[in-house]
Amino acid sequence: MTETTKPNPSAAMLVIGDEILSGRTRDANMYHLAGRLTEHGIDLCEVRVVSDNPDAIIGGVRALSGAFDHVFTSGGIGPTHDDITADCVARALGAEIDIREDARALLAAHYDAQGIELNEARLRMARIPDGAVLIPNPISAAPGFSLGNVHVMAGVPTIFDAMVEGLLPRLTGGAPMLSETMAIYRGEGEIAAPLGALAERFSDLSFGCYPFQRDGAYAAHVVVRGRDAGRLSTAMAELRDLLLA
Repeated sequence: MTETTKPNPSAAMLVIGDEILSGRTRDANMYHLAGRLTEHGIDLCEVRVVSDNPDAIIGGVRALSGAFDHVFTSGGIGPTHDDITADCVARALGAEIDIREDARALLAAHYDAQGIELNEARLRMARIPDGAVLIPNPISAAPGFSLGNVHVMAGVPTIFDAMVEGLLPRLTGGAPMLSETMAIYRGEGEIAAPLGALAERFSDLSFGCYPFQRDGAYAAHVVVRGRDAGRLSTAMAELRDLLLA
């Protein structure tokens, strides 16, 4: 297998929180992570959402970490009783967990600067599994961590985004996924056959067809994705000839 055809690293995401499943909170972290991983050359292949239940979190971590190169979690690493992600990840991967001095020092400096007490609840955010590498949190100081191939991050979108930016330089990616879109002002049923034939001839690319309506007429966005810019350009030219004629 050549370097250009070597598969990108694979990834999954485990979104943790009753508030997501209840509909109280709309998850934005998956959208952000998917885009950044695509740019970095890591393929996000699966996303699971689980409740704040230890068995669900532990089972999800074990299943995904065994199936993918990377697992990214969001949610459940704050100071309250239902923030149990760190303990569950430690149990899932067989690691001991306790307050770690480097994490405690980060929190102490952050709260001292604001004149706020580093109380017992806030110290929960310094509980880090043995052997984990901290993921920096430039916004509220409480760190995430990487344990094996599992990367544990906050659920608050601004903090999650910042943690992703701190983590990605440590991860080896592959070829970024390229994407081009063409609007076809014809119904899906009319373009399905030629589009299918084109997708079969360009089997190294991914073709998606996403219908919409405009001024009462049926239309579709055809999205073509791949890592070879030349092949993508050729496919788009043929797509234009086939469907816009």
